[in-house]
Amino acid sequence: MTTQAPIRVAVTGAAGNIGYALLWRIASGDCFGSNQPVILQLLEIPPGMQRLEGVIMELRDSAFPLVHDIVGTDNAEVAFNEADAIFLVGSRPRTKDMDRSDLVAANGPIFVGQGKAIDAVASRKVKVITVGNPCNTNALIASANAPSIPPQQFTAMTRLDQNRAVGQMAERAGVPASEVQDVFIWGNHANTMYPDPSMATVGGQSATEVFDEEWLQGEFLNTVSTRGKAIIMARGASSAASAASAAVDHMRDWWQGSAGRIVSVALPSEGWYGVPEGIVFSFPCRCEGGEVTVVEGLTVDTFAQAKIDENVAALLGEREAVSDLL
Repeated sequence: MTTQAPIRVAVTGAAGNIGYALLWRIASGDCFGSNQPVILQLLEIPPGMQRLEGVIMELRDSAFPLVHDIVGTDNAEVAFNEADAIFLVGSRPRTKDMDRSDLVAANGPIFVGQGKAIDAVASRKVKVITVGNPCNTNALIASANAPSIPPQQFTAMTRLDQNRAVGQMAERAGVPASEVQDVFIWGNHANTMYPDPSMATVGGQSATEVFDEEWLQGEFLNTVSTRGKAIIMARGASSAASAASAAVDHMRDWWQGSAGRIVSVALPSEGWYGVPEGIVFSFPCRCEGGEVTVVEGLTVDTFAQAKIDENVAALLGEREAVSDLL
């Protein structure tokens, strides 16, 4: 029998494919802990409200002991009211005729409104993860429009890229994913991101000894960076369950700690590793006591530095494209 007070967890785009996959993981205790009750505060756009009603019916039918209440709404201030954790999942998906700059322009205004609503009504200690793409720049927009919330409480998800990297290493080495530790992502959640193997271990052995450089800088990098597109080609739909699972991993580690493991979190740079201040950039991090700390002092080789520089350039370009929204 739990005695903890429930926390308020908001999810946007809650009736979409990622939201649908995410909610059962949160409700079951996978994210915030098996003794932590939750109040789910679910946001949809008006055309999605009927579908959200069906999702809420299913959640109630699942009879999760940890779910103390469920609110469904199309009003951001209702969804974010006193929220302790927010998953910004809802965004316009990229269609085949859109390039990335079109996606930035289409989604930016959504995150202006959501940032303002978070600023107005959320807990001052709220933890925000942005999943909706382009997630790094959407997190930047939301944070800029929530000036009373410290920027470090706004993060973007590169954990899916990390998990994809872990999966590729585990498959190639013929080991369970649990045997792969401390591979992490630099940069943007885009095909420029860089899965850095320099600190990674596979079965306790250095990944750079287990795998040859040609594979790490070639097939491995290419597979991880284009995995989303490959899944769309195979499934006929974008990766929803793996994205939801990565969002749970990101928030679980932030909330409960990463137990000393290095994990990937995109957060507003304070100048670490020469990355310009303010842009939301994925770094190697550890989580403890509800705080995310960037792991400093790692050696960055020439190849990694070139990838970091490429990501910086891309994110500066995205920031410039949305400068009127910041």
